[in-house]
Amino acid sequence: MDKTDALSAFAALSQETRLDVFRLLIEAGDAGLVAGEIAETLDVKQNTLSANLSVLLHAKLVKNQREGRAIRYFANTSGLQGLLGYLLEDCCGGRPDLCRPLIENLTC
Repeated sequence: MDKTDALSAFAALSQETRLDVFRLLIEAGDAGLVAGEIAETLDVKQNTLSANLSVLLHAKLVKNQREGRAIRYFANTSGLQGLLGYLLEDCCGGRPDLCRPLIENLTC
């Protein structure tokens, strides 16, 4: 991930609804959620959700899959890995022992 992609991801996550959507999709895991489920869970109007999902898609933080008339959304874990990798690329001046507590807090 380069600086432009990182800035796009941070901009996408800097809005409350988009951050809530992203966290919800992280929680949903591999099953993802259809747009209607996301809207209902977060009490967001469909058109507002659609615009926010578009921003997250453009930032490569979510991906989608059409299922008939519905669209299922998933957290794009490779996009998240790229963002975290960009942030931690030079972590602790090359001393991984100093980064270990941070990394341990990130693992499930």
